[in-house]
Amino acid sequence: MGKIETPDSAARGILNVSRRSLLKGAGGLALGFFLAPLMRGGEALAATASQPFGPNAFVRIDSDGMVTVLAKHLEMGQGSYTGLATLLAEELDADWSKVRVEGAPADAKLYNNTAFGPMQGTGGSTAMANSWEQMRNAGATAKAMLVAAAAQRWGVPASEIRVSQGVVSHAGSGRQAGFGELVEAAAQLPVPQQVQLKDPQDFKLIGKLDLRRKDSHGKTDGSAVFTQDFKLPGMLVAMVAYPPRFGGVPRSVDSSKAKAVRDVVDVVELRDLPHGRTGVAVLAKNTWAARQGRDALVIDWDESQAFTLGSEEILAQYRENAGKPGLPATRNGDAEAALAKAAKVVEADYEFPYLAHAAMEPMNCLVKLSDDRCEIWNGEQFQTVDQNLIGAYLGLPPEKITLNQLYAGGSFGRRASSVSDYLLEAVAITKAARGKGVDAPVKLVWTREDDTRAGSYRPLYLHRVRIGLDEAGNLQAWHNRLVGQSIIAGTSLEAALVHDGIDHTSVEGVSNLSYAVPNLQVELSTPTNIKVPVLWWRSVGHTHTGYVAETMIDEAAVAAGKDPYAFRDALLEKHPRHRGALKLAAEQAGWDKPLAAGADGEKRGRGIAVHESFGSFVAQVAEVTVKADGSYRLDRVVCAVDCGIAINPDVIKAQMEGGIGFALAMARHSAITLKEGRVEQSNFHDFQVLRMNEMPKVEVHIVPSAANPSGVGEPGVPPLAPALANALFAATGVRLRKLPFPAQIKA
Repeated sequence: MGKIETPDSAARGILNVSRRSLLKGAGGLALGFFLAPLMRGGEALAATASQPFGPNAFVRIDSDGMVTVLAKHLEMGQGSYTGLATLLAEELDADWSKVRVEGAPADAKLYNNTAFGPMQGTGGSTAMANSWEQMRNAGATAKAMLVAAAAQRWGVPASEIRVSQGVVSHAGSGRQAGFGELVEAAAQLPVPQQVQLKDPQDFKLIGKLDLRRKDSHGKTDGSAVFTQDFKLPGMLVAMVAYPPRFGGVPRSVDSSKAKAVRDVVDVVELRDLPHGRTGVAVLAKNTWAARQGRDALVIDWDESQAFTLGSEEILAQYRENAGKPGLPATRNGDAEAALAKAAKVVEADYEFPYLAHAAMEPMNCLVKLSDDRCEIWNGEQFQTVDQNLIGAYLGLPPEKITLNQLYAGGSFGRRASSVSDYLLEAVAITKAARGKGVDAPVKLVWTREDDTRAGSYRPLYLHRVRIGLDEAGNLQAWHNRLVGQSIIAGTSLEAALVHDGIDHTSVEGVSNLSYAVPNLQVELSTPTNIKVPVLWWRSVGHTHTGYVAETMIDEAAVAAGKDPYAFRDALLEKHPRHRGALKLAAEQAGWDKPLAAGADGEKRGRGIAVHESFGSFVAQVAEVTVKADGSYRLDRVVCAVDCGIAINPDVIKAQMEGGIGFALAMARHSAITLKEGRVEQSNFHDFQVLRMNEMPKVEVHIVPSAANPSGVGEPGVPPLAPALANALFAATGVRLRKLPFPAQIKA
């Protein structure tokens, strides 16, 4: 598939889970799909005016022919609704204009993410990969039943019947019928246990460039429903005052001024939550009153157990830790011995700050609670984890926790909290209010400042790296010591993702380094005294390991006196998909041709990077211009992606563009810093994301592939910052080992 010309898309993201470890032991994707509650004795229930034809858990067809796809994965801007609908509609041969999508309810038995095991959730760029055959089987099953109904009605062999764009037809008799005309008869038939899927050469929707996204119309005309849009009768709005330092607790609360604010209903304290966070919530009849009341609270915070270190003190501790051996994550050969006899050794420390997710829609959640049931409306990303933790908190079985999936305005991992933080807070507020006689649905609303200061962050990391080359410039040794907090330790996911003390999400991308190096040693030190809340962030560990790997390999190429592209290519001989993406990006960027000269006083540079994450392979070439004062601009990014079969090429392009913009903000601007335990940033003026005028020209090229689909929500992020850093080195001779980069770079 060649270059795709479509408009730019805003950055979108999804939960960042290590797909490689989650897929371990999961087998292939040829798994049976689950039958829906719309079943009776092996037959689908008959379609009526109030009950559509539901042959399985993923599709309903109404008597008017409208096809509803039930999406087990959250739509948070990454295109999952469109992708899931494409898979099902392809095998159903539905009319795309008559396909709609709605979020499936929380039910791990019906809607588990097969990459995660018995768990429903969206993340790790797994939505399309784990649904590839599941959704196609669901569509093919529905089609088979419609065809069987038509064959029975017309008295003709099913093999002679064809389906196209929602119409079932028999050429020999000239008969045809729309889906809606056949659903009642189809619902009386047994559900086939096996169906034949299409050969890829027969695809009509998969791989199509001009397939319109299913969420675009509602997001354009305002009809799309996000949590902030959703209301229930008598609903109250809650806003929370959080402690200024992590670990602080309210010693005393004077709520008199808050309660004096018009439309404020009550004030409740948050204590003894499983995740350990505390706060004071104000409930009001509207958001403005809740905020006014929250700001009027007088709270004396007990900070005797609060975290009080600043970013520089944390980094000083990390540097000390980096001087000691860590736990072994990878040990191939003898890196220390190889370094001792290397002809050239390159050493570097890398620093990566805490990062906020900064999704367009801050955290929010609507809760309706009764004695024996809890119902939640939310941009729901981690259904099974949230059901279990909320159920345990309330003393209810998980099936009594109903989660209704709405659109989410971004997430980048934030809505997939392994401790269900903001959901538990919303539930706790509602429960406390009921205990005081205020029995109403409650919507918890965070401000941007709450999202920035009271959230969970991409961990701060320090890498200490040494690489060694022989006299011929061959890479002989790589020693990488990482220091940083664990995202997973202490959560319900620890057993799956932490082994022998190693949090896989901390070292992914370097512990499995793809470059051929005979002596590789990777160690991890995980401090336990740092109490800053951390969480996966778009592309998780690859955000820092990809940067280290791709800038260090660039340094190795320069030290060896070799071209950075050719050096990489030679070391990737056993990784053809890496090489394929790398070659396509280099060719499309004109790597073998010199860059056009800049204006007087300007320097130009080009850099390259390639990285595998979440089963996909992405290479990027960055072109920069550096002015005489050291300021710079990223002019152009050429991106090549191998993500298997391209289900929705335009969505893939949008995700690469969005990932590039997201990563460029990380490289140029974004950082969460602490001073004496307090987060210094509060909003977009001091936690800066990318501005539109900073977005470079982006070209996306998809590597043709027959492999099963893999992720695209996250893999566009890791290569951008190192490609940019390598380009800036080519222009200035300066290596950048601390993110974000300085505004001016001078030799």
